[in-house]
Amino acid sequence: MNRIDRLTAILIHLQTKRVVKAEEIADRFGMSLRTVYRDVKALMEAGVPIGSEAGKGYFIVDGFHLPPIMFTQDEANSMMLAGKLVEKMADKSVRDAFGSALYKIKSVLNDEDKDNLETLDSNIQISYRGRSEQNDQFPNHFMTEIQRAVAKKQVLRLDYVNKEGEVSQRLVEPAGIFYYSLAWHLIGWCRLRNGYRDFRSDRIKNLVNTGEGFNMRSVSLKEYFQNLYATNHNLIPAAVVFDKKALHGQPLNSTTSQTDLGDRIRAEFLIDDLDFIARWLLMYGKSIEIESPPQLRSRVAELADQLYHHHVEERNLVK
Repeated sequence: MNRIDRLTAILIHLQTKRVVKAEEIADRFGMSLRTVYRDVKALMEAGVPIGSEAGKGYFIVDGFHLPPIMFTQDEANSMMLAGKLVEKMADKSVRDAFGSALYKIKSVLNDEDKDNLETLDSNIQISYRGRSEQNDQFPNHFMTEIQRAVAKKQVLRLDYVNKEGEVSQRLVEPAGIFYYSLAWHLIGWCRLRNGYRDFRSDRIKNLVNTGEGFNMRSVSLKEYFQNLYATNHNLIPAAVVFDKKALHGQPLNSTTSQTDLGDRIRAEFLIDDLDFIARWLLMYGKSIEIESPPQLRSRVAELADQLYHHHVEERNLVK
């Protein structure tokens, strides 16, 4: 990336948050803090109103906005691919919102890039087997409202249908959303049960954002998972680092957190079946590093050893 492109990218990055740390910019663009300081100074000398606060970071003065930016072909292609995943893994509200965003992206492309995007669109297919139990009882179009409530820390009132078909009304302080077992789940503090609860989004019959804030109590996914592990000793925390090339662009599902390490991704899981996870990880071969727990690393090694001896013995029998 040349310096002009980098300065533009830094300016865009500064507009994505109220305050951006210099270390964050350095990590994203792979440069030293000294270079960050020099680039920010160059932007300021060019007339961009950038302020700074000791110990916090840089910020754009209110009222300044960068003019609309043209998307590159690669950026548009990545959004098209993401849209295919959204079609399969998101509810109607998210699909509609993403579709609207994709139309806006297409509208600013030149004619050649539009043609390329159309060609790509017709040549991407996603094989995905979701749940088949969805019916008219569960509208499954509340994810956009749930995301809004998570972001604004607003209480949700929902009618929830459990596995037995019983309906209960809950007031929930949303902590976050979590994808596992082929469905999105709303995790939040249930005022009826006075504790954290897990609500599968496609079993919500009705949902209303009350607009009520809940700043008095801090709820978070991190606290939920900590409580879950503390009360369920069958769950084992695991941390695995994956080479991105080995993932072939496929998302890692059912993780409690993910950290982008550049060419690799560090994923954390809560597992209840060590042998199942070990067999799944085995297919990644040398493209992973199991950080914890030690017994998972040992089990993968055992399975690899068994597989090796099986094929060696089979080859000897053939001879």
